[in-house]
Amino acid sequence: MLKEFKAFVLRGNLIDLAVAVVIGLAFTALVTALVADLLTPLIAAIFGSHDFSSLTFTINGSVFRYGDFLNALITFLTIAAAVFFFVVVPANALIQRARREPGPDPTIKKCPECLSEIPVDARRCAFCTTQLS
Repeated sequence: MLKEFKAFVLRGNLIDLAVAVVIGLAFTALVTALVADLLTPLIAAIFGSHDFSSLTFTINGSVFRYGDFLNALITFLTIAAAVFFFVVVPANALIQRARREPGPDPTIKKCPECLSEIPVDARRCAFCTTQLS
């Protein structure tokens, strides 16, 4: 039984998952700090307050705390924007840069007659024997 447990713990998937959870927690802390320390004060500077939890209205004795919903909505939108602009956009740019195809080979050209690849210095196509200028 101990041998099976050791094999389970040392499986690659479990270790990958553990690393992903730790990195995810660290990333969560980073995004939360970005939103709480930089973006929320920016919103407070624009709108005059960063806490809308005191906003309510009452209908037939029922209190609707729409301020809490506004706080949650603003938090969600700022976190989504931070993740998009600081993670997704740069990651997409890196992936796009990595996928660029190399330019054409300067030592090879195409035969105008049969479209085979031939050396630039060739005077005759090796495939169709067309005279090249």
